[in-house]
Formats: sequence, structure tokens, C-alpha cells
Amino acid sequence: MAMKFTLRLVSAIWLSVMLVIGAFAYLQIRDERERLVGDLQRRAVLIGEGLSDALEPAAARQSGAAVERILKKLGPAQRGIAVYDRFATLMAATPDIAGTLPPSLPEVTDTVSRNLPTQGFRVIGDVNRFVYATPLIYENQPVGAVAVFLDASHLERIEWDRWSFNAVRFLVLAAVISIIAALVVKVSITRPMAEISQWTRALRSGRPVPPPPNVADANIFGPLALEVSRLARSMQRAQAAAQQEAALRLAGESIWTEARLKQFVSQQLDGRLLVVVSNREPVSHVWRGSQIHAQAPASGLVTAMDPVMRACGGVWVAHASGDADRETADARGRLGVPVDDPRYTLRRVWLTKEEEQGYYFGFANEGLWPLCHIVHTRPTFRPDDWSYYLEANRKFAETVLDQIRDAEAPLVLIQDYHFAALPALIKAERPDARVAIFWHIPWPNFEAFGICPWQPELLDGMLGADLIGFHTQYYCNNFLETVDRALEARIDWERYAITRGDHETYVKPFPISVAPEFVDEPPRISRAELLRRLGISAEFIGVGVERIDYTKGIPERFRALRFFFETYPEYRERLVFVQLAAPSRSTIKRYQDIQREVEDTVREINQMFQTKTWRPILYLKAHHEHRDIWAYYRHADFCMVTSLHDGMNLVAKEFVSVRDDEDGALILSRFAGASHELRDALIVNPYDLAGMAEAIRTALEMSPDERRLRMLRMRHSVVEHNIYRWAGLLLSELARIPVETAGVKAT
Repeated sequence: MAMKFTLRLVSAIWLSVMLVIGAFAYLQIRDERERLVGDLQRRAVLIGEGLSDALEPAAARQSGAAVERILKKLGPAQRGIAVYDRFATLMAATPDIAGTLPPSLPEVTDTVSRNLPTQGFRVIGDVNRFVYATPLIYENQPVGAVAVFLDASHLERIEWDRWSFNAVRFLVLAAVISIIAALVVKVSITRPMAEISQWTRALRSGRPVPPPPNVADANIFGPLALEVSRLARSMQRAQAAAQQEAALRLAGESIWTEARLKQFVSQQLDGRLLVVVSNREPVSHVWRGSQIHAQAPASGLVTAMDPVMRACGGVWVAHASGDADRETADARGRLGVPVDDPRYTLRRVWLTKEEEQGYYFGFANEGLWPLCHIVHTRPTFRPDDWSYYLEANRKFAETVLDQIRDAEAPLVLIQDYHFAALPALIKAERPDARVAIFWHIPWPNFEAFGICPWQPELLDGMLGADLIGFHTQYYCNNFLETVDRALEARIDWERYAITRGDHETYVKPFPISVAPEFVDEPPRISRAELLRRLGISAEFIGVGVERIDYTKGIPERFRALRFFFETYPEYRERLVFVQLAAPSRSTIKRYQDIQREVEDTVREINQMFQTKTWRPILYLKAHHEHRDIWAYYRHADFCMVTSLHDGMNLVAKEFVSVRDDEDGALILSRFAGASHELRDALIVNPYDLAGMAEAIRTALEMSPDERRLRMLRMRHSVVEHNIYRWAGLLLSELARIPVETAGVKAT
């Protein structure tokens, strides 16, 4: 089959090349002939017009002898000239053509009769000649014609040379292209298809197989190749899920998996539409030069929600943040995600620069973010920002309502502090929709939250939801107390429910997590290769992965490292700490300040301790994809999460999920929500530099058995309390809410 395809392809290439080269050769030869004929014409015109004045008196007298004398005076240099009388009869000619000229020529006859120059080609004396005849006029009367005969035999020779050259070029080019085409067919078609065929047969047999090979160039195959690849990956996921479920049944455990969540959604939601709303989109598209690139944001929310949406399907409504987002979506801002194997729909919402500045950078991140994180950064509240915040929430509400227009009793899952007003806006128009909002950041105590000028409006907006979720019970209690003291509402502390007017809202803890597999197909990169790529040599590696944010405790971490190297100098030139730092919210002054502080601290510590071959901190400020981060998690001796205040912090859980080698130590802030679950981490106070330095030493000197035991227990917690369980419990709680509570009378 491959040989037949190759032969057909090569034949088509030969035919195409022949047609293209033939067409170009014809045009080239035509243009060349026109140029050469033009040269002959110009020469003939110059000769004819130059002789006319001398010949016209003799021709008028019909004196052949006089004409011959004039031609002889021209000398041997002038050849191919003949003079005719007014009857187109030859009077005289130069010796080189005198014996070969016919009695009359059509060109001369035409010139004499029309009194206009005429030209053409004639074979005269076995030589192809260009004939140019021009009339002789004496005292305004035609008296004859002079004809110029120029050798044109070189035209045929040049045409033949051109055709021969193009024929050789055709043969060479066709041969080269055929060889390349045969190689491309083998590399891009035959071999990949053979690999996919072999992989599919192995998968069908039920044997354990590696991940499916990637098609070298799916565009060659068109939609068929893409569908085959997607089908193969779906089969692999189904097989892996079935094996995992079987193993769990044998172990007598009930752990949530992607397949289990998908089955649960199918049964519990009964075909109802699931809509997720967040500010951050799961994938953005940006221009890099003339190319569009897709990138996943540095976001714990996206890390958590993307696996859920892949399992459940539905629609994810998010702010379009990429400068190439419009080019990659349809007219309504929709596209399938992932692009190569769509599992759900992304619906993008466009905001103006002013709206984004006021809603996102202003009220959300200069107001609510520092308000909810107790890190001693004063919140900034501006009336204009609040107006933009409400306007952005209304825009998102319009998009969600448009998306659920034809859906019956849809479920809407709103994410985070950007959309406190959104639940009430949606419920006002669609009381049959079940609406939940999950608050990904801490909720402070009443006294702290009470400084917000629009506290009642925010709480009323959130209480439009049927279910409000936080990471911990502590945050739930803070929220209930805030509502109790700020609004007229009935609080049911036993059921953790709030009744405001005739609407009831439940408040429950749902500790968020990550998928058991951080990436689908981890890169195969060794520790030695990672060190080589980084250009470092180290016995120990520490890693930190964060957005550059003042809540993450990055300067405190670096100062703890300085204290560590001062206290334990024996680890100098043995330990390198790699910090992956993604720039974030760089238009906000506080973030500009923290970025400068981080960079100054790195520079100061490196200058203090570095040698010619070693520096203690490798600071990598850039956006990093999950596949890039995996290698750092995998090969680090310890990971540091030193948040000053954090709702959960998924970096800690990502690190644990990657370490199926059951090695590595986690140093975790007591002020991160994850510390309530990952109790086998080395829990630290990020403000205690000596305590963190001691934790680093403990991580490096811990026995392999203790490291393994701690990691095993943490992995058990992360695997059992994974993101699929989080989504299942939250959606289950939301789906159980009675219809009356959702705002529709029971029927």
C-alpha cells in the first residue's frame, strides 16, 4: 500500500513539475523571442531609415544603375539590403542576397501598396531572415521601397537551447523532489501509521503499552489522522481508568478517578449543562513574532479545574487575556479545549482595557486580594474600581445567561473573588439554575473584612448562590460570622446555612487538590540532564515554584537560605536552590515592588556566597509550562512552599503528586491551607528564618526511610483527596439542593 501511494505521489509530482516548468519555459522563451525580435526590428529600422534619403531620388528616376552605385558605396559592411520600384519589382540588392531573392516579396508588395512599413520572417537562400520593408517617398509621392534582410537563424537556436535547459532542469528537479517525497512519505506517513497501527493492536490485546506515538504531521492526514490519534488516546485513558478502578476494587478502596467523576456527572447531572466561570482562562493564545502560540497560565485554579472540565465536559467561561485570542476563537468567542483533543468548550469574554484595569487589577487585586490575605499589605478601594468590578460581573452574567439560554436547570460553578456579584445576577434571571461559588483564597475574620466599603453588596451578591465553598472549615466559620454581623440574615450553625430573604445558601468546606497525574505524559529527563541544561553542578537541589506575589513569602525564603548557608557553611557549593518565578500583575505597584525586592535579595545572596563555579540561588523568571516544571519537582531533594497566607497552595500537592519515586521532602508554611492535610511535610513559620533554615537542614539530612515514609503518607492523602473527589463532592452537594432552595416552587 505504501509503495502504491508513493508511486502515485511521485507520478503526480512529475506531472505537476512538468506542467509548471513547461509553462514557465514557454513564457520565458516567448519573452526572450520578443526581446530578440525587437532588437532585429530596431536594427532594421535604423538601416532602412538611414538609406531612405539617399535612395529616394534614384528610385524616383527609376534608375537601377544609380541605385546599384549607392549600394556599392555602402561597402561590404552593409549586407542584406534590396531596393524595389513602385511596382514592387527588384531594382538592386547587395551581393550577399542578390542571387537568392525572389522576383517579389509579400512584405514589399504590402509596403508599396499601403505606403507603410511591413515586417516578417522569410527563408531566403536557406537562411531564416527577418524582413523589414519601408516605403521610399520622393516629393510626397511613393517611388518604391527599401527592404532590410537580417539573419534570424539564431532565434531557433536560442529557443532550442532554452527548451533543452528546461528539460534537464525538469528531470533533475523531478528526481530530487521525488526522492524527498519518498523520504517524507516514509518518515511522516508510513512509519507513524505503522507505529499507531502497532500501538492500537497492542492496546486491543490488553497488554500494558506505553503512551501512543504522536503523529509526525497530522496535517498530512487531515481530520482522519486527528481522529485516529484522539481515539487512541481515549482508548489509553479508558484502559488506564479501568485498570485503576480494578486495582482500587481489589484493594477495597473507593478513590475518585477521572472515569468515576465522568460516570458520576453522567448519572447525577442527567445531561444538565455544567458551566464554570473564572477570570483566568485555561489556555491563552499569544503572538510570538508571526506565529500564534498557546500557553497555560501560572494558576492554581487552572491546575485544579482543567482536569475536572476534561472529565465532565461543559463550558468554561473566562476572560480573554491573550493578544491572539480572537484569532483562535469563533465569532462568539468559543473554541474546543484541548485544541488537539477537545473535551470541553472555552467561551471567552472580552473586556476593555479600562474594565480590566478597574475590575481585575484594581478592585479584585488591590482591594479584595490584600483584604483576604493577612500579609500586612493595605487594601486600596476606589469607587471607579468598584464600578468596573460590577460592570465586568454584569458582562460575565450576560455571557453565562446566553450560554445557558436553552439549558434546563443548568449548574453554574463560579470561581473565586473576581465574581462576588455574579451569583445574584445569574439567579435573578435564571432561578432554576443551581449556582455555586468557590472562594479560592482565605476569608478573613469579620473585623478584617469589615473595612471593605461595599461589604453588604459583596455579601448579597455571594448569597445569591445556592452553595458557597471554601478550602477549610475555618474560612467557612469566618464567612458565617461576617454575614451574621453585617447583614440581617438567619444563620443555621448546625446545617451551615444562611437564609437571606426567601433564599437559602449553604456554606461548606471543599479542600481543593490536584489530579493524581501532574502531566499526562511526563518528559523523560534525568537529573544529570536537568543539571546540564541549567549549567550547574550540585549535590542537592531545592526548588520553589510560584507566581511573583507578596503573599508567597519568596523574600523570606531567600533570607532563610542565606541564614542556612551562614549557619551551615558545609553546604556551600553543594546545594543550589532553583526558583521558578512567573511574573504576575506587573502593572500594580505592590507587585513591582515585590519583584524588585525578590531580585535584589537574590543578587545580594548570590554576591555574598557565590564562587567561580557555584551560586546558591538560580532565579528563573519566566512563564513555565507544567511539562517544564515536572522535571524540577521530580529531581528536587526538597520543595519549599513558604506562603505568608494562602487559601490552599497547590504547588505543595503538585510536588507530592509527581514524586511516585517516594522520595523528596516538602517544606510547607503553616499558613497555607495545604498544611492541614499534608501533615508529614516539614511545617514551618515563614517569618522564622532560623526555623526554616533548620527545616532545610532536616530535609537534606533526613534518612531515606523517613523521607519515603513521609512521602508515602502525603501521596496517599493527595491521591485520595484529589481534584476529582473535590469536584464530585461539590457537584454532589450542589445537585442535592432542593428545587425550592434553587428558587423554583416544588412541583
